[in-house]
Amino acid sequence: MHIWNKVLLLLITSCCLSQVSAGVMTRDTMVKNFPAPLIVADKASDIPVWPLFRQNATANELVGYAFESIDLAPVPGFSGVPVNLLIALDPKGNFLDVKVLSHHEPVFLEGLGEAPLFQFVSQYHGLSLNQNIKIEARNGRQTSATNAYLDGVTKATASVRIINQTVLASALKVARKKLGFSAGRDPDLIARIKPDLQERHSIKSMLNDGLVKHVTLYNKDIEKKFAATAGAGLDPDAVKNPGAVFIDLYLAYVSVPAIGSNLLNAASWDKLQKRLEPGDHAILVMSNGRYSIAGDDFTPGSVPDRLLLQQDKLPLEMRDLNMEMHLKDTQSLPAPEQIKVFRVISQSGLDPSRSLDFLLPVIRSKGIIYPERFTENVAVSMTIPTRFYTVPDSDDKAWQGIWKSRWPELAVLAAALALLSLALIRQRQLTRNGRRFIWFRRGFLLFTLLFIGWYAQGQLSIVNITGLLQALVAGRSLDFFLYDPMTVVLWAFVAVSLIVWGRGTFCGWLCPFGALQEFTGKLGRLLHLPQLKIRARTDARLKLIKYVVLAGIVTSSIFSSAITDMLVEVEPFKTAITLNFVRSWPYVSYALGLLLLSGFIYKFFCRYLCPFGAGLAVLGRLRVFNWLPRRKECGTPCQTCRHRCDYLAIAGDGKIAYQECFQCMDCVVIYASDEKCAPLMLEKKKQGVKRDFIPIQVTPVN
Repeated sequence: MHIWNKVLLLLITSCCLSQVSAGVMTRDTMVKNFPAPLIVADKASDIPVWPLFRQNATANELVGYAFESIDLAPVPGFSGVPVNLLIALDPKGNFLDVKVLSHHEPVFLEGLGEAPLFQFVSQYHGLSLNQNIKIEARNGRQTSATNAYLDGVTKATASVRIINQTVLASALKVARKKLGFSAGRDPDLIARIKPDLQERHSIKSMLNDGLVKHVTLYNKDIEKKFAATAGAGLDPDAVKNPGAVFIDLYLAYVSVPAIGSNLLNAASWDKLQKRLEPGDHAILVMSNGRYSIAGDDFTPGSVPDRLLLQQDKLPLEMRDLNMEMHLKDTQSLPAPEQIKVFRVISQSGLDPSRSLDFLLPVIRSKGIIYPERFTENVAVSMTIPTRFYTVPDSDDKAWQGIWKSRWPELAVLAAALALLSLALIRQRQLTRNGRRFIWFRRGFLLFTLLFIGWYAQGQLSIVNITGLLQALVAGRSLDFFLYDPMTVVLWAFVAVSLIVWGRGTFCGWLCPFGALQEFTGKLGRLLHLPQLKIRARTDARLKLIKYVVLAGIVTSSIFSSAITDMLVEVEPFKTAITLNFVRSWPYVSYALGLLLLSGFIYKFFCRYLCPFGAGLAVLGRLRVFNWLPRRKECGTPCQTCRHRCDYLAIAGDGKIAYQECFQCMDCVVIYASDEKCAPLMLEKKKQGVKRDFIPIQVTPVN
């Protein structure tokens, strides 16, 4: 088979990485999707989005932005090709619409059909990027101010999670560029203020506990900041009165109910709550001293330039609410010369669980006509106690959350793989008792079919290989594999087993459809169905078919995703394992026909047609061990194992074709049995003859 190795290697290495697919929508097609009274403007130059307007009197009012997900977040689907979605966002980050433009998800192509996919994406309408959007098996979509639970699609868990990531990743890019969302933080993963947590505090206790941050800076403190710069000594007041107050600053996170309701009087607290949208934050700033947060040129309702907010070194916009605020207790604080309340919108991505870093940029000038400016920043940080907020348990959108949610299944799989490894390592002990080995193998195959296959959906497939190739050819990330942890773990084990034992570990022990075929074959023998024996030469030729099928699929995956989608249907895995035969009749008939045929010709599909098995056979040539035990008599003259090998994987000279071996270990059982192995039987017979020969002693007669 070395020629097929070379062909496949040539096909893979000859591919040049191409550019990621671009969007397909034009202005005309956009107009068809967003007809009047909406107005579709020209595509933006800074980011590939189409602004949507609605005429309001004499002005055009911005309705939102429409865009294709493939332009912004081409996340490869389960097939390795990105799903392309048409998404529309309003100016507040709410989803106006999500539609499927194109996809190559195997489970939705002649599997479940496209209706469940369209139903799934329709659930995004009306949701917000400020909500924590999760996929769960529920009866219909459920939403709250902070959470949204979408109905998942059974049998398509990995695909819908990838689609969810596509929707949110592309929408966040638009929101960060056009809607003022934070450039470095996902609003879905930040902590949330507890809206119902109320506590009673005095202003004095809040000062002592740090709920109200108090910082006093003197002229001498500011002079020290400029001491090593050319701005030193440029402030006459600071030089003359170093002990005078530069600024006496109070900061409070007043959108936290336990802080705001105790710091502000009832009227101010009520007024503030009415001005804040869900998820917005408010910072109260009070100050005395010669440095004013709002200078003489400050415009009410604007962004201050004398007090800046950062978090994790990212700037966050604060905007004056232009509201008159009054304290509940005016005796505990010196009467502030200035009180301002600034709003940080929810889309900014401010995280209450992390430090808020405020900067006071102090500017000094030298010169009159063209003054030289010197700026030093004074940093003030503020945090709030953990009891005031909740932190998301996990990132449900990303693959890490999926792994955490499926840890029980992964633990069971890991235990099973450890058991199988131990059994294969200690094969001689396992096969010493033939009956015990048979029951072990049957039990493990039943586990493979029921748990790995039908329950955990861990059927490896040629789609895994084509998805990998298509992603590599297009230069895309391989992160999409991580959305299916069962597949990743199985592939990791198979990669190791290919080097140690070859192709047979997966095909003979871990393939759910292979297990189903084996049970069907055993059932056929139990029912005394005629077992068709294929001549060795014909068998060898038929085994080449799967390599031809593999070459065709690999070639098509490089040049045409549409053709690949059709060719991979040669595998009945999706029909029999993924969809439990709930599919249109041609596919069900094909899968059942293969199972019926395996009742007459043992594991017909696995031996002659399976492209995935062919791929593993090619990769299995990296195997470093000839692990099946052989005797010098094997093949010359003994032919017992060859005649009993259902896969015809043993040549007349006793050599084993590991690329066609399914690791059933029947030959190992024979090798260990002195009742089945001819050389052992002969040796046993010789030893028996020696024991039967007893010399007769003759006593002489006197």
